[in-house]
Amino acid sequence: MSDPTVTLVFVAALITALATGIGALPLLAMKTTVTPRWLALGNAVAAGLMLAACFSLIVEGFEFSAPRTLAGLLAGLAGIWIAKRLFDNGDGLAVAGASGADAMKILLIMGVMTVHSAAEGIGVGVAYGGGRELGDFITIAIALHNVPEGLAIALVMVPRGASVGKAAVWSIFSSLPQPLLAVPAFLFVLTFTPWLPVGLGLAAGAMLWMIFSELLPEASEGIETATLGMVVTLAFTAMLGVTLLLG
Repeated sequence: MSDPTVTLVFVAALITALATGIGALPLLAMKTTVTPRWLALGNAVAAGLMLAACFSLIVEGFEFSAPRTLAGLLAGLAGIWIAKRLFDNGDGLAVAGASGADAMKILLIMGVMTVHSAAEGIGVGVAYGGGRELGDFITIAIALHNVPEGLAIALVMVPRGASVGKAAVWSIFSSLPQPLLAVPAFLFVLTFTPWLPVGLGLAAGAMLWMIFSELLPEASEGIETATLGMVVTLAFTAMLGVTLLLG
């Protein structure tokens, strides 16, 4: 097996970004009008998927440095809270066919997933710095992991007015930091490695805020508590199962 090159690292990370867009495709089968119940179920599934992603990020970060991961988690929480305060309730915002509070939620999840993608991009580059075999394995794992993450994004966007095509494009857009950061992380692996747990924690902290502050409260307005708990748990289990199989 040949040694990894800059071109290989960029293409591999680009593939992981494109995989995110696949997650929106299952929503093409949705032919019914979006109801409050469907919106609530979508939020619940997205929350479960994101919660499992948070768990994986924190576990991976702890393998590098627990204190840096925790510091990143707190920084992510602070960052998303500040962003929410700055944008307030989304007056005047318009994103992917949504406006106002709906646009605000789309903008927040896009920000959260972009931070997440940045950490994954660094992870791909650092992995290839350890050799071709490790890099290929991490690339495949992240690409498959990105599909349900794309679904989580689409489940927030589509019920709020975005088309499935736009949701797919925005999902891919949120993952562009992966190819952009993978190459410098590969070239300067010793410089980027100490920052990887911080990035993983940052993404996890922002995700946790999004789950408990936005997705779950809104989901609880459209479905009963028992159903909400079941859907979140099933989505969490499915996502975690995929992650464990890839590990």
